Amino acid sequence: MNKITKAFEGKKAFIAFITGGDPDIETTEKLIVAMAESGVDIIEIGIPFSDPVAEGPVIQEADERALQGGCTVDKLFDMVKRVRGKVEVPLIFMSYINPIFVYGKERFMDQCRLCGIDGIIVPDLPFEEKGELSAQCAKYGITQISMISPTSHDRIETIAENAEGFIYCVSSLGVTGVRSKIDTGIAEMIERVKIVSPIPCAIGFGISNPDQAQKMAAVSDGVIIGSAIVKLVAEYGKESIEPVKSFVSEVKAALG
Repeated sequence: MNKITKAFEGKKAFIAFITGGDPDIETTEKLIVAMAESGVDIIEIGIPFSDPVAEGPVIQEADERALQGGCTVDKLFDMVKRVRGKVEVPLIFMSYINPIFVYGKERFMDQCRLCGIDGIIVPDLPFEEKGELSAQCAKYGITQISMISPTSHDRIETIAENAEGFIYCVSSLGVTGVRSKIDTGIAEMIERVKIVSPIPCAIGFGISNPDQAQKMAAVSDGVIIGSAIVKLVAEYGKESIEPVKSFVSEVKAALG
């Protein structure tokens, strides 16, 4: 069992997302440590990109702030290397495929290994194109996380059979962002996964408060929260550590 899957053992896993470099690299490093101390089980670090097609306004604006602040892939690698000595939880990069291709697939995955990244999520890389990165991920021990969504339909079982780490279950159509209601047959989607694989399923897109997290965790193995945390970072900037810690602690308590 790899480190990412193990994070789901005996509990409902809480996966927290932040945009790397927003508002700056130093704050990102502090946030990772603070969230790990507050009980987050896996931390997802977004690599800022100029055209994040799956993201809503909150994360789009965070990407812009990070890029304008001078965040680069190399600076994120250096930051992860520093923070890896302070936290034990699995760390995952969320990146669009373009930054990986530009950096060089082989070089990118090697740097992930060297700095201590455990996995990667690439939202604009369809399952059918997974092979673009699978050889490099396998070579350097980086878990390639698969995604399913309400439009995956007949592909769900195939994706589940070939998935590793956990499956990122997209709760709703559209882009990331806070939603007041989540109701897209997510439980049925997860049931179809479990028929063919015991792999953990975590629900993301739209979960924004402890109550929603508790409800989604009841039908899954864990929840992913991004925009609600990134909103706090946008509001408080360098002073966001305590507000994020408080929010994370409330969600963790709701998950039990």
